[in-house]
Amino acid sequence: MTQFESLAGITQYLQTFAQEREWEPFHSPKNLSMALSVECSELMEHFQWLTEEASGALDPHTQQAVSEEVVDVLLYTLRLASVLDIDLPAAIAHKTHKNEQKYPIDKVKGNAKKYNQYE
Repeated sequence: MTQFESLAGITQYLQTFAQEREWEPFHSPKNLSMALSVECSELMEHFQWLTEEASGALDPHTQQAVSEEVVDVLLYTLRLASVLDIDLPAAIAHKTHKNEQKYPIDKVKGNAKKYNQYE
């Protein structure tokens, strides 16, 4: 297993990457959340003005660019979680359980309404 095959391995890589460059003083939760937002915007930029159909049929160049932006979003998310000492597997389990409660299959199947819009 390589360092990139688990959340823990990637998180450790990112911590070492930041330490080696002496970037830790810049990796405050505020700065990381802002950087994450910027990366999300860069991701969205690739889909701006595309039709729904075109957004699912990207040319190879755009597909590669989108892939890199998705990775940037993930890496900043992992770094932020690490700095805030968030146990991601536990947090994922907690949040997905909440989502299952908010969106029961029998009420939401085939519908995209927000949880508070169901009767």
